[in-house]
Amino acid sequence: MPKFYDKVDVLKKPGWLKIRLHRTPEWGEVRQIVEKHNLHTICSSGRCPNQAECWSRRTATFMILGDICTRGCRFCATKTGRPLAPDAEEPRQVAESVALMKLRYVVVTSVTRDDLPDGGAAHWAATVEAIRTQNPDAVIELLIPDLDARPDLLEVIVASKPDIIGHNIETTEQLTPLVRSRARYRTSLDVLRYLSEKGAVAKSGLMVGLGESDEEVLQTLRDLHAAGVEIVTLGQYLRPTLEHHPVAAYITPEKFDWYRQQALDMGFSYCASGPMVRSSYLADEALGSVRLKRQVSAKA
Repeated sequence: MPKFYDKVDVLKKPGWLKIRLHRTPEWGEVRQIVEKHNLHTICSSGRCPNQAECWSRRTATFMILGDICTRGCRFCATKTGRPLAPDAEEPRQVAESVALMKLRYVVVTSVTRDDLPDGGAAHWAATVEAIRTQNPDAVIELLIPDLDARPDLLEVIVASKPDIIGHNIETTEQLTPLVRSRARYRTSLDVLRYLSEKGAVAKSGLMVGLGESDEEVLQTLRDLHAAGVEIVTLGQYLRPTLEHHPVAAYITPEKFDWYRQQALDMGFSYCASGPMVRSSYLADEALGSVRLKRQVSAKA
């Protein structure tokens, strides 16, 4: 992969990208549990800027199916290569971690496993079942790969009945060929449309600062809403290394606020939009907004 050296990367990051710490007693307790039991969360390994805030809310994200992806997207720091076989004990281990951490809200994501006949769908379903068995009161959100938009595989995941199923569109249609490996914009929309039509709470997210225009962002939001997405997130793209796609712009907090208002005006139930927003940011708050809107619609 070529290295890119551009002016944006040598400029000092703007002040609004500074991380605000939310180190509460709840965060401290979760951190101690994670360290004592050597638990793996993407919150730690991915160095998420919102770790303290999320852990304070008893929310955490786990990555399943290994740490090697079969795709090589130019925005992502995840390793690419030939993955190991899925660990049959992983669903139980994740469920036990959720219990130890006393989580109220758990997010599960994964690498893409094009090497598996079912893309890992059965493993996903087993993980949901294990979490639900040991943690009946926990809310479960999934962030799944596209599974080539195959209805038979998506149905396996839908049938496991998580509370939210997300799949990230990642960027605009124009930029998709430049930054996403093998993935297709329309395939992602097909995934989200299927989830919505099956009654699932569908969620998606995209990064900005990759070189997109405002109109392209708005069109992406329109496409997501038309596909039945109820929750959407927008965050600043931050380049992992010089081998990844360059940052084209640092988007101001005011522009993120504008994106959020545009999304709400389009009819999304919830939109988290800000420089440090990531897929699972304030996930528990988002689900509450969806449930409230569905209740209002049912009474209308």
